[in-house]
This record gives sequence, C-alpha cells and structure tokens, in this order.
Amino acid sequence: MIFKQLFDTKSSTYTYLISSGEGREALLIDPVIENVSEYINLLKKLDLKLVKVIDTHIHADHVTGASKLKDITKCSTIMGAHTPADAVEIKVKDDEYINLDNLKIRAMYTPGHTSDSYSFLMDNYLFSGDTLLINGTGRTDFQNGSSKDAYNSIFNKLLKLPEETLLYPAHDYKGEKVSTIGKEKKQNPRLQVSSVDEYIEIMNNLDLKKPTQIDYNVSKNINLGV
Repeated sequence: MIFKQLFDTKSSTYTYLISSGEGREALLIDPVIENVSEYINLLKKLDLKLVKVIDTHIHADHVTGASKLKDITKCSTIMGAHTPADAVEIKVKDDEYINLDNLKIRAMYTPGHTSDSYSFLMDNYLFSGDTLLINGTGRTDFQNGSSKDAYNSIFNKLLKLPEETLLYPAHDYKGEKVSTIGKEKKQNPRLQVSSVDEYIEIMNNLDLKKPTQIDYNVSKNINLGV
C-alpha cells in the first residue's frame, strides 16, 4: 500500500493520499485547492491515477481542491450522504464502503463538528476529519454543529473501535501527525468526561474565534471549490 500524509501550513490541514499500489489507482482525502499542483506532481512521481476524492465535510477554514482535481484527472468526487453539496457525484451512506482496487474504506456518519461530518475507516486507519482530533475534538458552534451529536459520534462510534486503530485527523496545530484510539481515550483532555452534559459544558465554554473567511470558504465548498 502507498500512503502519504500531506500538510497545508496555512490552514494546518492534513490531506491523505492512498493507493493499494496494485492497479495504480489513488484516492485523496481532504485536498486543499492551493496544493493541487503538488498533488498532481506527487501522483505523477508515484505513477498513480487519481480516481476518487473524498471530503470529510464542508470545511470552514480552507477551500477544497475537489473540483479542480476532477477537471484535471476526471476523478469522482465523494462526500457523505448528509452533505449540502449538490455538486458531489457520489454520496455515501453510513456503513457504506468505497472500493479502491483491493482496498475497502468504510464511511461512518459522525456528525457534531458539522451536521454533514463523516469519518472514513480503512483497515486500522481512521480518517476522522474534524470530529476527533489529536488531544482535542472539533468545535461545534457553527454549520449546524451539535455538542450532543459530537459526543455520540465520538463515544458511541469512534471510541468503540479497537484501541490500536490509528487516528489520522484533518487538522493538527501542534505538529502531531498520528495517534491511536487507545491513546486518545487515556490522554485527550476533552474525553475525560463522565457524561454528555459534561462534554457539552466544555464545548460551550471554548470561546473560540470565528474562522477568517468562513462564509467565503463554506460557499465555495458547497460547490466543491468552484
């Protein structure tokens, strides 16, 4: 298998390149529009054909490169079934599988950060979007976010996965690249709660600034970056 973790310094976004290597088909998760040329060059270097692009949700902090990549490579665009983006070609449901050569990627509906947030599980690789972060969790105060939904997604879905499951989030702001479900259970400060009400209380008192250009980014991302 070919696996590359790419980082956008402006938005602290992780983009993931996955390929089984066998049929030379490749998939990108959460591409950033400014880095499309970098992705294309990497695909050429590795002799891979991009066939699918996944966005975990409608992002507020960057514009997706999905449409631009589709124009260049003719790849299919994929999001979860709850997305408001009508331009998406393939909308996957909870527990539906995305195939890539001999690889199978399971879609998991994990709302909370936004109402359309999905995570994606491939073997023991969990791509959690903004739902579960390393030593943190995604904020829930815009885009129909819900702390209650986030708690349910995290505690009743993601944390039920095997503890050795590798956690690859859509963002990190401190240079962390990967964690595990077991490590997050023990060390993530947002997860050391005894009830949903306690989690909601934490999330309601984060006092975070609104992302710059959120309105612009969201409106562009509903059209897949166009």
